[in-house]
Amino acid sequence: MPHSLDLEYAERAIPQYERAVALADGEAVRIPLDLGREELRKLVSGCDGFLLPGSKADVNPVKFEAERSPHTAEADQRREAVDEFLLENAYYLGKPVLGICYGLQSLNVFRGGSLIQHIPDFLPVDLRTRVNHDAGRKVAVAHEVALEKDSRLAEILSSDRKQSGAQAKLPVNSSHHQSADTVGEGLRVVARCPDDGITEALEGRDGAHFVLAVQWHPERSVDDDEASRAIFRAFVRAAGK
Repeated sequence: MPHSLDLEYAERAIPQYERAVALADGEAVRIPLDLGREELRKLVSGCDGFLLPGSKADVNPVKFEAERSPHTAEADQRREAVDEFLLENAYYLGKPVLGICYGLQSLNVFRGGSLIQHIPDFLPVDLRTRVNHDAGRKVAVAHEVALEKDSRLAEILSSDRKQSGAQAKLPVNSSHHQSADTVGEGLRVVARCPDDGITEALEGRDGAHFVLAVQWHPERSVDDDEASRAIFRAFVRAAGK
């Protein structure tokens, strides 16, 4: 589930992810954030992959040894604890991971990385207004991302992308004010915003383990966008293996 503190938001957000998984011929299982450890362990044991969704919360900056920015939202301790449990299980057993928005940030911190707590504060003044990364769900295309050509993500999207020199460009929506800074162990950057260099996707370096995280929200555009559907198909396919 996306959030343990704002249940109305969580119930409103989760069906988009479930629909995206169903369209990819997967079966979505909700992981509540208030289970005891043994209950959680039993539920997780029947899952073949883990999708870490977006959230209204921000990861507690204590986890990456940073002072809290005044722009950083309240942390969701239950969500953080469940994400850590799922990621420990995924890395121990090689289960696929798909992170979306907050899910990317959660994954990166779990792997020892750090976060930019508020993108406008991080960027040089001349770059701050080029892209509105916090455009929101009403803006269907907020900016483009440039994909690393030799990445798993580029391969997944290969049937839907246009080449531009050594990289492919993909139009995306955007609803975030934080992003990855120092990249966690075993991860690499595979997409950036070409206008300001902000990290837009990470993936695992181990080709045998499906670990992919994107900063945008493909679950919002699966009905209209083949690239969004391709991401969920790849995740479900990896889980099926």
